[in-house]
Amino acid sequence: MAAIDRPAPKAGKKPRARKHNFRLDMTPMVDLAFLLLTFFMLTTTFAKPRVMQLTMPVKPQSADQNEPLRASRAMTIMLGAGHRVFYYFGLNATTDPSVPAPTLHTTDFGPKGIRQALLARGRQQPAPVVLIKTGPHAKYSDMVDILDEMNITGQSKYALTDLSAADRQLLPPSERQ
Repeated sequence: MAAIDRPAPKAGKKPRARKHNFRLDMTPMVDLAFLLLTFFMLTTTFAKPRVMQLTMPVKPQSADQNEPLRASRAMTIMLGAGHRVFYYFGLNATTDPSVPAPTLHTTDFGPKGIRQALLARGRQQPAPVVLIKTGPHAKYSDMVDILDEMNITGQSKYALTDLSAADRQLLPPSERQ
């Protein structure tokens, strides 16, 4: 409790009108503060985590349903160090030497980056299949960013796959290790 004490007047002086000491009781204000604090803590809603829906493919019942992926529908994205994204169109089939190696493009997650490449591929080839591969220096945030891009651009078919030795040869030397 707050109280202000004033010293008593000295002897030999004319007595003045006695001033009453000021006393402020803070108990009700503290009670009100705790009641408000409790009220707001109990009535607030906490931020709900944002979760992206992932649909896993169903295992085919027969061998007839499992058809191979055509290179004309494929787009391969490889995640590298420094938030760089490498991509090429088609599949890297190095088993046949008569097939030339695909052209590797480099971009990033900026406004004119991988999103524009995905949208352009969607205009060229409706319903492409995107293969996402992580390089040895890729960060987890890059994987989250590319999954967000898949969701933003409306890609219905994409897969997370391992980086093959043939794909590793396409990467720049600094990314291969």
